[in-house]
Amino acid sequence: MNENFSKSSGESEQSIWLESAEDGGSLDLTSVPREPMLNPWDVVLCISGTVIACENAIVVAVIFYTPSLRTPMFLLIGSLATADLLAGLGLILHFVFLYCVQSEAVNLITVGLLVASFTASVSSLLAITIDRYLSLYNALTYYSEHTVTRTYIMLILTWGVSLCLGMLPVVGWNCLKDTSSCSIVRPLTKTNLVILSVSFFMVFALMLQLYAQICKIVCRHAHQIALQRHFLPTSHYVTTRKGISTLAVILGTFASCWLPFAIYCLLGDYTYPPIYTYITLLPATYNSMINPIIYAFRNQEIQKVLWAACCGCMSSKLSCRSRSPSDV
Repeated sequence: MNENFSKSSGESEQSIWLESAEDGGSLDLTSVPREPMLNPWDVVLCISGTVIACENAIVVAVIFYTPSLRTPMFLLIGSLATADLLAGLGLILHFVFLYCVQSEAVNLITVGLLVASFTASVSSLLAITIDRYLSLYNALTYYSEHTVTRTYIMLILTWGVSLCLGMLPVVGWNCLKDTSSCSIVRPLTKTNLVILSVSFFMVFALMLQLYAQICKIVCRHAHQIALQRHFLPTSHYVTTRKGISTLAVILGTFASCWLPFAIYCLLGDYTYPPIYTYITLLPATYNSMINPIIYAFRNQEIQKVLWAACCGCMSSKLSCRSRSPSDV
């Protein structure tokens, strides 16, 4: 009897392995009827999503509740933080709906949320780059009503295009009924993922060109200031190198996070092992974790608000103690 049980269990395990091999090797973002085994990669993505959501929620709250942070630059930073916040929530919801609440329709909505949020994140980075370039190129006319209008136009285009791309899997452009058209990330089709990848490379090329122009402007301005104030050549070299190194860190971080996944989206196939998708997708999510550090927490105005929020009680007590009758 034990021998028959072991044979039947071995045959059932073999059939499960065969079924999993026939399903293909793409990363499946859709739920299945049976309870899936807990994947460590999905746990890492969920933890990353939690950290991303917490970081960017702080940035969104600071910008939303601080009236002085309503300039075009901070509106774009808020757009980036909102997109990354939604991306973090999307990663959390993906884990919950995959292992706790199995619903094909809800998972399609989660996939659409992830596509829309990551697209909005990359597009917001492009908008910030354009804003920085124009602030240097048109420094005299930057603080005008045209800048505010241009900022709102960029925000409308960013979120309009992102929402349209995110709706595609939900309205039917998916591979649930045709497995052969799947990409490395189910239920996205190969064509859909190629469009997203090509769009990313276009955005990256434009950002590369803009940052090259920004480097030229920074070098020219630093040289002019050095001549006007009779600085030493070494100080001019240090200032220029500091500005270029900052731009290199920004662009290098963005490229190192997104390029592996974008390239694999073009070259990969749904029959490849899912671990390749996880290895390239995880650094892409880390970009949303690094963005608040680069664009928000390094900003002096946001730092002042955070310090005031963290030390509000202490500063109020100190201010009360420092008062004297003559001050009143």
